[in-house]
Amino acid sequence: MFDRIQALDEQIILAVNSHNTPMLDSIMWFASQTGSWIPFYVLLTILLVVVYKKDSLWKILMTLPLVLATDQLSSSIIRPLCMRPRPSHNPALHSLLHYVNNYQGGDYGFISSHACNTFGLATYISIITYPRLKWMPFVMYPWAMFVCYSRLYLGVHYFTDVLVAAILGMLIGWGIARLYFAVDKKIKLRAAL
Repeated sequence: MFDRIQALDEQIILAVNSHNTPMLDSIMWFASQTGSWIPFYVLLTILLVVVYKKDSLWKILMTLPLVLATDQLSSSIIRPLCMRPRPSHNPALHSLLHYVNNYQGGDYGFISSHACNTFGLATYISIITYPRLKWMPFVMYPWAMFVCYSRLYLGVHYFTDVLVAAILGMLIGWGIARLYFAVDKKIKLRAAL
């Protein structure tokens, strides 16, 4: 079973990574750099403040435990436990992959922190802004998928690395959204007294 998954993962990574161009290299490199996300996060924060005003504070603050949970669980707990080499560190694939800026990532890639973080945030923001901003999932999830695709394109994650991470990120995002609603309800009850 695991051999079949590995073989399929290798086929997918080679297919995605082999369709490269200098322009796509630049775009995918940009998409994978966490610093590149700062303008997106700033716009998202401004939008929350404008739409929710004083109610935006807890919405924004709850992203801190969300990011901490998704990032630490993926990179500090699951990766060291699984120790699955990245495609770029797989001797059978290493010479077949195209590397952008000679970037090959760390030794292990299961699971993708980028995927866990972005899908966690996409889920959390989509839930807490519904129904007021019904369009939010149509922005957040394509952004998360784009970031995940960039990880495959760069040859540093297998498809299952990003798929499992995306599912885990969505579960964590859902959990933090539930926590947000519980905290928000308590705050509003206290304010009403």
